[in-house]
Amino acid sequence: MELLSQMWSLLGLLTVLQNVLPSQLLSLLHSVWQSLQDSLTPYSYFDVPEFLGSSAVEPNDLYRQAHLYLHHSLLVSSSPSSSSSTRLTLSLPRSYDSSASTSSSASPSLSLSPNHSLDDYFSGHHLLWTHHADTLQDSLEERRAFSLRLPKRYAAALLPAYLAHLSAAADRLERSSRPRRLHTNSPNGGASWSSIPFRHPATFDTLALDPAVKSLLLADLSTFAGGREFYRRIGRPWKRGYLLHGPPGSGKSSLIAAMANYLRYDVYDLELTRVTSNSDLRSLLIQTTNRSLIVIEDIDCSLDLTGDRRSKVTSKRRKKRKHYMHVQSSDDDGSDSDNGGREEGKVTLSGLLNFTDGLWSCCGEERVIVFTTNYADEVDPALLRPGRMDVHVRLGACGMHVVRELVERYVGVEEHELLGVVESYIRDGAEMTPAEVGEVLLRSREEPETAMRDLAAEMKARANGGRREEEEGWEESAAESSEGSGEKKGKKGRVGWEGRVKFLGRLRSLTKSDSGRRGV
Repeated sequence: MELLSQMWSLLGLLTVLQNVLPSQLLSLLHSVWQSLQDSLTPYSYFDVPEFLGSSAVEPNDLYRQAHLYLHHSLLVSSSPSSSSSTRLTLSLPRSYDSSASTSSSASPSLSLSPNHSLDDYFSGHHLLWTHHADTLQDSLEERRAFSLRLPKRYAAALLPAYLAHLSAAADRLERSSRPRRLHTNSPNGGASWSSIPFRHPATFDTLALDPAVKSLLLADLSTFAGGREFYRRIGRPWKRGYLLHGPPGSGKSSLIAAMANYLRYDVYDLELTRVTSNSDLRSLLIQTTNRSLIVIEDIDCSLDLTGDRRSKVTSKRRKKRKHYMHVQSSDDDGSDSDNGGREEGKVTLSGLLNFTDGLWSCCGEERVIVFTTNYADEVDPALLRPGRMDVHVRLGACGMHVVRELVERYVGVEEHELLGVVESYIRDGAEMTPAEVGEVLLRSREEPETAMRDLAAEMKARANGGRREEEEGWEESAAESSEGSGEKKGKKGRVGWEGRVKFLGRLRSLTKSDSGRRGV
């Protein structure tokens, strides 16, 4: 009882002192007490506030990384903490969509409750994270922070390595768990994006692609995603360009979706025909986020960028000279200057080149730019050089490996006697894109035998059709090559027949005259 009464007396004294002493003196006493504790404890403490500075405007990225790291630690551990007093907070965003049950956002989120701790272990050392949340006086605003406790003896060597481990782990977690978006630029012009959730199911596991091409792409993408320090060391922007070219239905769009899912990047589908000027193009680029995949499909059809640039320069110079000749005329209607203004208001090849590899292309990190086209030969070579389009991927007709993979996926058949027949037709020149093969198999996906017969029949028709087209092509080319000589021969023939007719007519008239004279 005496001990309890002494404690109550001490508490009463502290309350009186808190009300009597100035706040500055109380703050000083608190600092002295904290310093005394720090000198006596075997641990070092590090605070990680949610915001930097007193204004609470600039977020602290280390707080975000610690929050992700501890959230993952709570999920993977069967017993979240060795301390039985640890309290966890469960939360579920209001935008929860039951249709997205396969995404990581479908499950409730676990976080450490305020003023509770979580144990962690690194390099054989015991570390302790504590979550603090304090409400500001005369305000509903809450200041949150984490504190990290390390063994004081090893803190200097342990802290940098542990923070690097935490940052790398948080980076992987953010990439794998964050919801991704599919963006497109505004159809009304201007420089703005609108977006929807990106949920395309294509992956490299479901993609029917040549094994060698698939391996090269996966290796290149993995090397790029982990190349932060490499790109800094060589002094190049952290970006990569891919050109996907091939006939329609060869799988270019599916490959783009598989790349985005593999890298866990947002997708920005840029429609160049909606962009009104080079400045808007730059503004759209600036608004894209890091870890994004920027797509320009059908680059050969998007804009008139494939003409001879020297002829364009010559025409511009002529326009300038013409404008200079008429600029002093008071009766000039301004048509030339208006045309020049419209030319400047368009997206030009120069603007697109600066977008992919100019000074503005380095305004972000970890970006992939993808161009697609059906005809690579019609794209200006300046867009295709290394540094802009670093990797060129040709997607064409299905090889036998792709056909077998599609048959196994669509109808569940690994071996079939008709596969050998299909392979013989492919060797004979039959060509079908993955989209065409998939459509044939999809029609009879519940009846594998029918699907295989339909595929073999279609391949046979393609092979025979290819031969007929080849023969017809040879006949047409032979006819075209002989067309000129045929016309000449025709003219000579017509001249020859006309001469013969005239000769026979004269001979007949002569014969009649001779017979008439004999009759007289």
